[in-house]
Amino acid sequence: MRIVDIRETAVPLKSSLRNAVFDFSEMTTSIVAVVTDVVRDGRPVVGYAFNSTGRYACGAQMRARFIPRVLAADPQSLVDDAGTNLDPARVLACMMQREKPGGHTERSVAIGTIEVAVWDAVAKIEQRPLHAALAARYSQGRTQDRVRCYVGGGWYEPGKGIPQLIDEIREKFAQGYDVMKIKVGGASVDEDVRRVEAALAFVGDASRLAVDANAGFDRDRSLAYARRFGRYGLRWFEEPTDPLDYALLSQFCAEYGAAVGTGENLFSTQDVVNLLRFGGLRADRDYLQTDVPQSYGIVQFSRTLAAMAELGWTRDRVFPHGGNQMTLHIVGGFGLGGCEAYPGVFGPFAGFADDARVEDGWLRLPDRPGIGFEGQNALYAIMKQMA
Repeated sequence: MRIVDIRETAVPLKSSLRNAVFDFSEMTTSIVAVVTDVVRDGRPVVGYAFNSTGRYACGAQMRARFIPRVLAADPQSLVDDAGTNLDPARVLACMMQREKPGGHTERSVAIGTIEVAVWDAVAKIEQRPLHAALAARYSQGRTQDRVRCYVGGGWYEPGKGIPQLIDEIREKFAQGYDVMKIKVGGASVDEDVRRVEAALAFVGDASRLAVDANAGFDRDRSLAYARRFGRYGLRWFEEPTDPLDYALLSQFCAEYGAAVGTGENLFSTQDVVNLLRFGGLRADRDYLQTDVPQSYGIVQFSRTLAAMAELGWTRDRVFPHGGNQMTLHIVGGFGLGGCEAYPGVFGPFAGFADDARVEDGWLRLPDRPGIGFEGQNALYAIMKQMA
């Protein structure tokens, strides 16, 4: 039992979308393949992953440090005690050798992407879906058939006004979603108020609409939005401040009053702990949105959940960033609050298996072994070229 090779390639997203902070015209992502010596149906088992979206490809770090460390390690040091499968925790520890504390983003995305690909291989070797493998390890074996799923959209695009926004919401709800998140901050506060009020008039219930500022506000703008938007009672207001400005976030939460979502741009357990201690968030209404493949992967995420529990936070308050199959399995395996979806936004990297269907805001968990990229034809066509 050993890892034979780890391969990475960078792929451009080719997207013209824009949020309050940046556009995606230069965005790339890393695809990783972890090749093992285990053979199933005459072919080696290969685990795949990619580094979610919103952070650029990170192959340089992988090739310079993390891949060589894994391939140089004693193969027996990377397997479980029974010697029958890879141990992702030991692979993570191997990659973290000789790494200085702090500076997480420089390595957390690269390490997390490799680690999630290892998990794909682990679940395939066990011949069960990743969510079932995770439930066995981290949820006392409690499995579930489906998870809550909301849809993201409402991007700023040339020629897109309020009528086009309403058409988009109508289309997404017709696809089976019952909660939608739209962008704010890419226009004036007055224009965003008009956009949100039009959306609320259409959806009919504020719990069916969330907004996302993508961490783009300074103090004046953040508090202006808090004063104008607090009265609506939206599902949540996402990323209203810089990710590390806990003092301003605390001010926003106090001024805004209603539910806030944040955390997708924090990449370590300690960052999340600091957020919960100093960011003014409330465990009875707010949401944590860690992007697991960008934050050292699944093993470290389990440690983050344990730290959250010590601070009084429950798993149902976690809605991870990342509208993809990796996040879907993580939500199902850990029993989290739900996942997001971005159908048709980031090319082959958005969405779930080709046969996935959302019904009344619920998405059924897949039964393919591993993450199941093999059921996502456009993405798998790119991935299998690496095996």
